[in-house]
Amino acid sequence: MIREWRAQLLGNGVSHSMAAKAYRLLRAVLMTAVDEDRILPRNPCRIRGADQEKTPERPVLSVAQVLALADEVPERYRALVLVATFGCLRWGEVSALERQDIDLEGGTVRVRQTFTEVRGTGLVLGPPKSRAGRRVVSLPPAVVSALRDHLAAHVGAEPEALVFTGLNGKAIWRGNLNKLLRWKAAVEKIGKPGLHFHDLRHTGNTLAAGTGASTRDLMARMGHDSSQAALIYQHATTEADRAIAKALDEAVRAGQRRATREPGRESAGEG
Repeated sequence: MIREWRAQLLGNGVSHSMAAKAYRLLRAVLMTAVDEDRILPRNPCRIRGADQEKTPERPVLSVAQVLALADEVPERYRALVLVATFGCLRWGEVSALERQDIDLEGGTVRVRQTFTEVRGTGLVLGPPKSRAGRRVVSLPPAVVSALRDHLAAHVGAEPEALVFTGLNGKAIWRGNLNKLLRWKAAVEKIGKPGLHFHDLRHTGNTLAAGTGASTRDLMARMGHDSSQAALIYQHATTEADRAIAKALDEAVRAGQRRATREPGRESAGEG
């Protein structure tokens, strides 16, 4: 029954990641039935590897590609792309920003609330899920400049005015985002078909880790209570740095080989 249930999930289009989460939850429930309630003699969740999330590596944009993408989306949403990326913000966070959360002089955005889409209810505005989610994030001056232009052109004067809205001035639903940003055409134009909006945060986190920031500083910027995510990004940049060092080493060795083959070098060295 467990195997059929999991196969049905995957067959209906549920991702391996979500299926793994569901499997772990079911296993925990049945473990209670075994250990505490003594209803079952043993836990039937015994599918090897079913609890592991095999999430494919998401693409990371270069700074030039982010800027190109910002120029490809409609002008109204140019700053949205830049703030989401270089501010390392989740969709629910960036979509809930209000004018009063923007400090142009200080070059920061304040994350104090987030939008959640609840079926049957609509968009629900509430606090971040964790204490670490409440944070102030510094933005590069170039992004602050774009945000200043955006506020002047598209945002109401009242402190509670949402920073990023649809053409009707209302909050943006996640399901409408791709259409509003003409996302498919934009990502194809920069050579990144299949890119998701969430990949902008992933890109921002990767770029931040590449600056050599500490784990604690990355946690604060990303809004994480746990160091696990920050360590993953740091590990990725460490691996990239090692790859650079390896490539440089190969270049050095090639140069050394060429040098030893140059005519007259040995005699010059002996002199």
